[in-house]
Amino acid sequence: MRKLALSDEILLSIESPARYIGGEVNSVMKDPAEVDIRFAMCFPDVYEIGMSYMGIQILYDMFNRREDVWCERVYSPWTDLDKIMREQKIPLFALESQDPLKEFDFLGITLQYEMCYTNILQVLELGQIPLLASERTDEHPLVIGGGPCSYNPEPIADFFDLFYMGEGETVYDELFDLYKEYKKAGRSREEFLRRAASVPGIYVPSMYEPSYNEDGTLAAFTPRYSDVPAQVEKQVVMDLDHVTYPKAPVVPFIKATQDRVVLEIMRGCIRGCRFCQAGMIYRPTRQKDVESMKEYARAMLENTGYEEISLSSLSSSDYEQLPELVNYLIELCGEKKVNISLPSLRIDAFSLDVMGKVQDVKKSSLTFAPEAGSQRMRDVINKGLTEEVILEGAGKAFEGGWNKVKLYFMLGLPTETEEDIKGIAWLSQKIAERYYEIPKSERVGKCQITASTSFFVPKPFTPFQWASMNTEEEFLEKAKIVKQEVRAQINQKSIKYNYHEADVSVLEGLLARGDRRVAKTILEAYRNGALFDAWSETFKMDAWKKAIESAGTDLNFYVHRERSLDELFPWDFIKIGVTKDFLKREWENAKQGKVTPNCREKCSGCGAAKFGGGVCYEG
Repeated sequence: MRKLALSDEILLSIESPARYIGGEVNSVMKDPAEVDIRFAMCFPDVYEIGMSYMGIQILYDMFNRREDVWCERVYSPWTDLDKIMREQKIPLFALESQDPLKEFDFLGITLQYEMCYTNILQVLELGQIPLLASERTDEHPLVIGGGPCSYNPEPIADFFDLFYMGEGETVYDELFDLYKEYKKAGRSREEFLRRAASVPGIYVPSMYEPSYNEDGTLAAFTPRYSDVPAQVEKQVVMDLDHVTYPKAPVVPFIKATQDRVVLEIMRGCIRGCRFCQAGMIYRPTRQKDVESMKEYARAMLENTGYEEISLSSLSSSDYEQLPELVNYLIELCGEKKVNISLPSLRIDAFSLDVMGKVQDVKKSSLTFAPEAGSQRMRDVINKGLTEEVILEGAGKAFEGGWNKVKLYFMLGLPTETEEDIKGIAWLSQKIAERYYEIPKSERVGKCQITASTSFFVPKPFTPFQWASMNTEEEFLEKAKIVKQEVRAQINQKSIKYNYHEADVSVLEGLLARGDRRVAKTILEAYRNGALFDAWSETFKMDAWKKAIESAGTDLNFYVHRERSLDELFPWDFIKIGVTKDFLKREWENAKQGKVTPNCREKCSGCGAAKFGGGVCYEG
């Protein structure tokens, strides 16, 4: 019987002790003596958030199918346990075996959001693993990162031995086999890393040397050895129907943020919104077969006992077999008394009909993401959504019995004017007006519209990667304009307005487009007490301000200036299929307010066709 890493006394003194004990339904136990590779899979945030992420569940299932690998899980300890572990020098441990991380071969860290970067350092430090890759020896685990933030790995490159570019189902087996070969032969860490740099999709930061121009921009990014490739190619699974997907995912003891079965129906997106990184890095769009989706839905519900199932994709409405799948789920879930969640739907007649069938009599709120208040601005960002369509969708929803609408917008987008900003309030007003056009006897209470704005952050591999970003003061001034304009509307009592933190957005901009020199700022901020930066109750802006000042980081250089089209970016060595020439064309189209059709309407030659399948080859 395994011994828990934490004593009963500690477990009884902390919030949610079930975060740290393991032993959940469908978790995998193996004998450490009978495997060659031990892999600790980390989500650098609390258990409830990490357990909601399907990517880890997929890799956990895939790795553990190998008899020679035991994959376990680890999450960031919340601040109460963090304090105790530091005071009592308790090493951070994996949930399944409760063994310290420092005893593992690999520590894999998923990089979903820039504001988790200080948590990476927490996991390393509590795991008693040197924070800097350059200080690790053959006795330490190899630290590997993957996920959307790895598409600009440079700000955190000093903390990682390797990064995995692309979808995890492709070359991990090759990497593991290579590791076993080098381990058996007694070869050094350095030798393994040099050889691993030649595995497709694997980036080893220590094998590359950046150099800089006098103005601070990147001059060159050069491999240190002739056998290390100059470019790293994203890895993509083209046949999604024959790829690993867990029929029995691990079920947490406590309620996770997404406490349900998650059914991935599609990867990629046909839409081409110019601010959206996921829409570019996950190209080309690939669909899963509806028959396999039916099989997985039934098996996952039976193997977990969940009372809700949700579809996962960037745009569920673009899944061509959605009507058939939804009708099947309605029948299946009706038998099992299971709720159906359908995120990422466009608000059209089919979607509203479906939502009317799957939601309880007391209807929850509907979500629209116009992203911008004016049509001009929606054309700039290539949203592909007209005001007419928005109002028609809202009208159909209101007639169908909904009275709550959530609207998501962005402030600080390229070319934005005051009229575009005020347009957020005007569009909210028009939607409220549409509700009150319904005869009073047919309305369901008072209309409630919640308009939320986040602040635009330019991301790598998007057409907006060249764009300047607003300052904190500019963001707040724009939010103030929206707030005042909402108050000036006739139906202001039906409209609630809120906005994201501006200071966090500016930091996100620094971490998203920074280069290798930004690592010093992250390390300083962590030393100053920054941790759980994605949580408003724990975010410490003072820790970051001190770090930015002491590291001499120029926010104007990294965040607030517009880049020139010929500038070399820290992420240009990564090849994602979508070409830089295409992104440049889209940047120019944005400035002119020209709309680019979606991938099913017309191919725009983005470069993703090189992968040989998906939407690029439909029909």
